[in-house]
Amino acid sequence: MGSNPQKSLLDVLRSQTAVDCDTFDVEVPKKLSPFVDCTSNQAIAYGELTRLGEDGNPVHAQLIQDAVNFASSKSSAYPGVSVAELAVETMMVKLALRIVPYLKGYSHIQTNPKYSYDKQKTIENGKRIVAIFKALDPEYDSRRVCIKIPSTWEGMQACRELESQGIATLATTMFCLEQASLAAHVGCTYIAPYINELRVHFDEGYVDQHKAFDFCGAAQRYYEKIGSKTQVLPASLTSIQEVMKLSGVHHITVAPHLLTQLAETPADPWDGEIGSVLKGGKEEVLGDYGSIVENESAWRLAFTRSQDGKSEGKIIQAINIFCDKQEGLEGLVK
Repeated sequence: MGSNPQKSLLDVLRSQTAVDCDTFDVEVPKKLSPFVDCTSNQAIAYGELTRLGEDGNPVHAQLIQDAVNFASSKSSAYPGVSVAELAVETMMVKLALRIVPYLKGYSHIQTNPKYSYDKQKTIENGKRIVAIFKALDPEYDSRRVCIKIPSTWEGMQACRELESQGIATLATTMFCLEQASLAAHVGCTYIAPYINELRVHFDEGYVDQHKAFDFCGAAQRYYEKIGSKTQVLPASLTSIQEVMKLSGVHHITVAPHLLTQLAETPADPWDGEIGSVLKGGKEEVLGDYGSIVENESAWRLAFTRSQDGKSEGKIIQAINIFCDKQEGLEGLVK
């Protein structure tokens, strides 16, 4: 390699945005670090934990067994939580801890999607995930754990409580400003606008006809306008063109195959858009959501009506997919 290696698109992105890796595969940050945060969810966990090695055996068979043993030993401390559920949380934390040495920021773990409409169980789940980090690695600073929670009314009320206890939260599966305004109001550390509805990653050939670029740009401008601490962290991207359009957003989380493509693509010449999503919007009128963020029924109605119901339809779809993956993970345990 020469003394002046050519800049890649990943270099350009990192110069404008905090870049996070969206994976549980430790080889990705080993090869492409540094990253700020590492994000994950039940689908990513399931993909990693069912991965087979060259010998045809599960790569993480021992990790799964160790997680089951740990969960069995701790189950009496969590009445009402099954060993399988506890083992799933433990597996995700074990995978996350392997990646921590390559991060400057947070490790993100998503709560059980089956609690998407249960504030109290989501709060307990978030605290339990932090406790598992502490139990598995007493040296790890638990203030570097970020709990990902679906952006339902109940989920964001749980975020409010966890943030008040010093636990960082990310409101995920987000599609509209009604959700984004509530996330800022309750004090979330991050939101994750899904640029593409989750289905695109599981239904071959399916294309989201209503990508959330405009929402993502509007959310960041809205937060700057109201002076919110909440940061925008878009997710669910399908191409390096989509990633680069978002350059300049607070944070961005990128899947391994796209990170590799970004690292291998020279920035010069590159004729795609860079940062276009954040450039417009000077003429937009950002709404005032103050009347709904403390009124559950008003907020629910506004969310239901957002984009003629498309926003709510997309979160229902995402929760369904994540519930399927949660069941798949519990199946691995059993």
